Amino acid sequence: MPKIIIDGQEVACRENIPVLQAALEAGQDIPHYCYHPGLSIVASCRLCLMEMKMPDPRTKELVWVPKLFPSCQTPVKDGMEVRFNTERVRDNVKHVMEYYLLNHPLDCPVCDKAGECYLQDYTESGGPATSRMVEEKYKNPKKDIGPHTLLYQDRCVLCSRCVRFTDEIAGTGELKVINRGSRGEIDVFPGAPLANALQGNVVDLCPVGALLDKGFLFKQRVWLLKHAKSVSPVDSRGQTIWIDHNAEGIHRIRPRFNERVNEWWISDEARFGWKFIYRADRLSQPRTRNGTALAPVAWEALPDLLRSRIEQAAAGDGGARVAAVLSPMLSCEEAWLLAQFIRDLAPQATLVLGHVPVTGQDRCFPKGFKIMAEKCPNRRGIETVLAHFGGPQSTFAEFLGRAVEGQVAAAYVTAGYPEAWVDDRAVTALRKVPFLAVHDLFPSGLDASATVQIPAASWAEREGTFMNCDGLLQAFDRAIPPLEGVKPDGQFLFELAGGEGLFRSHKVRASVAAAVPALGDVFEPRPLPEHAH
Repeated sequence: MPKIIIDGQEVACRENIPVLQAALEAGQDIPHYCYHPGLSIVASCRLCLMEMKMPDPRTKELVWVPKLFPSCQTPVKDGMEVRFNTERVRDNVKHVMEYYLLNHPLDCPVCDKAGECYLQDYTESGGPATSRMVEEKYKNPKKDIGPHTLLYQDRCVLCSRCVRFTDEIAGTGELKVINRGSRGEIDVFPGAPLANALQGNVVDLCPVGALLDKGFLFKQRVWLLKHAKSVSPVDSRGQTIWIDHNAEGIHRIRPRFNERVNEWWISDEARFGWKFIYRADRLSQPRTRNGTALAPVAWEALPDLLRSRIEQAAAGDGGARVAAVLSPMLSCEEAWLLAQFIRDLAPQATLVLGHVPVTGQDRCFPKGFKIMAEKCPNRRGIETVLAHFGGPQSTFAEFLGRAVEGQVAAAYVTAGYPEAWVDDRAVTALRKVPFLAVHDLFPSGLDASATVQIPAASWAEREGTFMNCDGLLQAFDRAIPPLEGVKPDGQFLFELAGGEGLFRSHKVRASVAAAVPALGDVFEPRPLPEHAH
């Protein structure tokens, strides 16, 4: 591990990284716009310049040279000495910031980036307090460059992060720098809008509010938002995300760095795939069959009802005609509690891996980012739970086959999919189950034959762990309270399994890990340096 000296302090750093990255990882706040560790280095913004010692041509001694070097483009070398905290470096930052602000509009009060803008931050910390610009500012109208993104060209500093992202990560190259000098600007080719499956990342990459998400535009001030760690439920890859929310609900989703899954990026599916939470037809009241209709019932009455009906169905044969469908939308802890509840009442009950939605083919982008065809977050986790409990098991298709032949007397079916998942075959088969409990987010074709209908909570309203398609176990936190009238799945299943008090996923996980260590080995991505962006 090389050691370098930054501003008189020895710093141990990783091999082959730029000095800028080493300084950021050491906790220094070095201004920068164009540098991003996930993109190629262009050294164009000139904000991260530093002083460096070089060998004197005559004496060969290391001396400070009268020239500034871009720290983003200079790799670390054992024994090198650099400094940022000098008058010459501060003057450079001041002059560069003055240049960036020449034509920048004074629209911070209405800019979505205010509060997380590095033009604001660097101006406050090292830029000029006033502008010497007396000429009329060059104005450039905003552009609609894609279905989700607006470009406010006046605010752009031409760091070219967005251009390099579309070239290197998405591989689509929609964005370019056109014209030169003060007329240089970002643009798309005519008839080729920014519409690739990863395009939302350019908004996160933009350090100054030039690229903005239409869906978030003018909706919230960022300092009013809270941030919850989560894992995207949209596919089996397990992209880690931040859910930005407050008392009014969820407002946006951003990538959370994960060196083993999605690095700095997320797909648009993960970014925009949360709005089903606010669909008007969400189930919000548990109901039981009363004649031909479903009638509301109190949550407190459900455990005894479910327990008595499943015990009744299991009497005589140990539950050979009882089944529980464990959805791959459940967390590992929730699946464990449901399997435990069913097997306690019916030791011979069949445990079923629920419907696994698949759309198209896996997609792999130039630098390895993947969007999986399997559109559920926890198939591997459910399979791990099933492997522990053993006994009778089946696929969802086999379960439907038994149901249509009248071999299932009672079934507890969990779902929680954001899209419609019940087809005619499932409706026909499950119509023949005398006692059917359906735990789901939305009304479906099963409502006509359900004995008990239980409203589910979305993943953002729950906590737990998902195991991704590569077997990586990752935790997600609750971001928002459940829809009024809904009890979180974990809490309800915890009570069904005989638990008392409040469900906390880490406590359940600790007991699960004692039996299955793989379900307790939670991976936590390494945090990014505080001043990196």
